[in-house]
Amino acid sequence: MFYYLMISTFALALGVSFLVMRVFSGSIQAILARIIHDPIHDAWAKYTKFAGMVVGTSSGIRIYDMEKYITPLTYAGNDRKIVIELTPERWVLETYRTVIETLQGLVWMMLVFFMVALIAYVIVRWSEIKYQKP
Repeated sequence: MFYYLMISTFALALGVSFLVMRVFSGSIQAILARIIHDPIHDAWAKYTKFAGMVVGTSSGIRIYDMEKYITPLTYAGNDRKIVIELTPERWVLETYRTVIETLQGLVWMMLVFFMVALIAYVIVRWSEIKYQKP
C-alpha cells in the first residue's frame, strides 16, 4: 500500500507541475523574449519550465512525512511501537497535501522568477530610454 502511495503522489505532483508550467509557459516565453534579445531566450524558457517541474514535484512529495507509514513510532511513556495505517481518509489527506505542497513550491519559484524578471525588465527599459535620447 505504501508503494502505491509513493507512486500516486509522484504522479500527482508531476501532473500538477506539468499543468502549472503549461499555464505559465506563454508568460515565461514572452518575458524572457522581452528581456533577452537573443534566440537563447528559448533555452532559458525551457530551463525555467524544467526547473518548475523539478521544484513542483520535489515539493509535492514529502519523503520525511511518508516515513511515518513504514517506521514504527514510540510515544512518550509507552513502550508500544505503532505504525500508522494507510486508511482511505489518510489517502485523501495525502492527496490533498500533495496538491497543496506542489502548488506552494511552484508559487514560491514563480514569485522569485517574476521578481527577478521585473527587475531585469526595469533595467532593460531604463537602458533603452537612456540610449534612445540623442
